[in-house]
Amino acid sequence: MRCIIARFPFDLTKDEVTATMKKVKPEPLTGAYVTIGRRHFPVMQVGEVVTRQDRRDFTAGEVTRAMTRLGFTCHAGAPAQPAAPALTPVEEASQLLGGPTSV
Repeated sequence: MRCIIARFPFDLTKDEVTATMKKVKPEPLTGAYVTIGRRHFPVMQVGEVVTRQDRRDFTAGEVTRAMTRLGFTCHAGAPAQPAAPALTPVEEASQLLGGPTSV
């Protein structure tokens, strides 16, 4: 499929993007991200790897639009982190007094 990213045309296929990103370690998620296989990649990382351009040359919206058209699932923000377990009253008081959090 022909995609325009940073005013340059790219002929991308879903299989090519999947194969290219299989060799790459995902960076920590801070904003918009795309699911490729079972892994989550920041859209800017995907854009940089696939187009071989500097991240300053394109926007997250351009890459998100291209990845969505190719059939990947894109997400607007970083996934929610699991909530920290609630402290018991004794643990909370100990923490407030500067002691260890576990009793």
